[in-house]
Amino acid sequence: MRITITKGASADTIAIERADGSRATFGFPKKGPYPHDAYHFFIERELGMAAGFWGLVAGGMAPDAVQALTLAGGHASAKRAERPDPAIVELIQAERLVECFEAASWGGGADDASILAMAEPGWAASHVLPPAGVTEKLGAIRARLDPFLAEWRALPEGGALNLEWPDNLETRA
Repeated sequence: MRITITKGASADTIAIERADGSRATFGFPKKGPYPHDAYHFFIERELGMAAGFWGLVAGGMAPDAVQALTLAGGHASAKRAERPDPAIVELIQAERLVECFEAASWGGGADDASILAMAEPGWAASHVLPPAGVTEKLGAIRARLDPFLAEWRALPEGGALNLEWPDNLETRA
């Protein structure tokens, strides 16, 4: 699946073209200087999360349907701390790790031990285990994410970057 993220002033636009030729476009309000869904891409891809946000979208699920799935499945948040449906565990595992990488990038960076120290309480509060292999793959996530973030920083408003989601990492909707 080809993913094109276009830099906007108050929101970024994401256009996708799936392997089957179907397309979708959606916006995401800025939560910080970098696109939130890009963090998901690098984390989920490296961890092989077929049932994370991008795997579900690649498999045909609409982005807003993924959000509805997380709410219906008991997405654990400060207000709704409950054991989630197994179908959304990867979504939650990824989201907690995304939050840590976002915080680190906003604050000037963090090493792997610091990322894990931030993520572990989030996974525990969300009633999910850490993703398999996460400790060993943090360096690889960073090695792919950091160049993207540098390129994004230099990108003018209206500029776009492309990402490729592998066809073997998708869950059919």
